[in-house]
Formats: sequence, structure tokens, C-alpha cells
Amino acid sequence: MNNAFIKLGNTDLETLAAYLRSGRVAAPYTSLQLTRILPAGLSSDVLEGLVYYDSLGFSASQIATVLELVEQDRKNGRSDEPPIDLVTSGPEAPGITNRDTSVVVRELFAHARKSVLLVGYAVYQGERVFDALAKRMETFPDLNVQFFLNIPRPDRDKTSSEILISQFKQRFINTQWPVGCRLPEVYYDPRSVADDVHVRSSLHAKCVVVDLEHVFVSSANFTEAGQQRNIEVGLNIKSEWLAERLEKHFRHLQAEGLLVKAF
Repeated sequence: MNNAFIKLGNTDLETLAAYLRSGRVAAPYTSLQLTRILPAGLSSDVLEGLVYYDSLGFSASQIATVLELVEQDRKNGRSDEPPIDLVTSGPEAPGITNRDTSVVVRELFAHARKSVLLVGYAVYQGERVFDALAKRMETFPDLNVQFFLNIPRPDRDKTSSEILISQFKQRFINTQWPVGCRLPEVYYDPRSVADDVHVRSSLHAKCVVVDLEHVFVSSANFTEAGQQRNIEVGLNIKSEWLAERLEKHFRHLQAEGLLVKAF
């Protein structure tokens, strides 16, 4: 019954354990207690786990100990392995528990302190996908957030590139970003909207770099389907070396004018 606990990241495990020990989460356990501190997609499963342990006679303090043991076991079991998590979207394979894409992305956004570099091909229902990041940007005004996104040109479309970029900007602000929140800087590949079909290309990468130490690379687009329903696979890696290399790659593309600012 602790599968839901295993799905939680270390930060969420620590937070839930602290709330249990302080009495801020206490029996009788309710979803309202959990939705304030956990991802919405996991609250119901975690509630089921809490209720189960409560039915066995576990106190809140004892459940907190279970959470801490899950975290410690995770750390001990990976002492000789690189800090890499397998992250998936879509249905779970029986008997296998991986981290969920939407949970990992939300956790990365929610704990960013200095910088977020996000690269994506498709964005849809972004108000949900980027909610945690937008809130973090409001809390930390100095948080530097830059998006590198694809601006598509439909086949046989003759619209000028300037209009396509303007339409993309308005669509992003009006439908893909939480209303009233500070916007990220957004960059794009000019070739994606080129009039000449022979030079046209797509910015197809999907990754996130947070605080120059956390790297998430995935097949999942930044859409509700990609984050939750589609079968997607990604890796969540804690590596300053890799984070620096990946961020430097996009910084060089930007410096050479191969990626330019949309807004």
C-alpha cells in the first residue's frame, strides 16, 4: 500500500513527513489536507495509503517514519548508481513503479531557486503545465526563466513570418500561460517559420534545466497529453556537469543568432 509513497519525490516525502509530525496533517485524513502540499494527481493515492496505515493503528508519527524509511531506502539502494530517475507518462506496467512525468516537471518547477531553461516542441494547455513555474516566478522575482520553443508554419501556409510570430505570442500569453503572471523570455528558431521550405526545420528537443544542476530530458511535449496520458519516457538527472553542458549548448545557439527572442 505504499506504492503512492514511492511515487513521491524526496522533497515531497520530506514535506509530508514534516506535516505529519507537526500535526498539520492528522487523522482523520482528508484530501483537503493533502492538496495544499502534494501534486493533485497523487493526493488521492497518498490519502488511500494514509487511511490504510491509520486502519492498522499507525500514528501520524509512525507513518512519518515509514515515509522517511522509503526515502532512506531509496538513497541507500542507489549509493553506487548515478542520480538518475526513469520517468514515464501513460499507463503503468504491472509490477513497475516509475516517477510520473507531470509530477517530476511540477517538482522541478516548484523548487527552482535561480534559473529554469525549458526547451519544447509543442505546448498545449500550458496554464496547467506551467502553473507551478508561474507561481514560483511570482514568489521569486529574480528567478531567471527562459523558454526555447518551436513556432510552426503549417504546410503551404503563406503567412509572413512576422505575423506567425505575433500570433504565437498572443496565443501563448492568452491561452498557454497563467493569467496575470510574469512571463518567461521566449526564443525560437527562425528557420521554423522560414518562407523557403528547403531551409525550414523544427525545434524538436524537449528538456528542462533547473539551477544548473537538475536536467530532465524526455520525449514528452509540454502538453496535458504528453505529461499524463501518452506513453512517454524520460530521464531526470542530477548532474552539474550535464546541466552546464546542455545550457551552454542553447546559450551558444542564442549567441550565434540561431535562436532569437520572440518576446
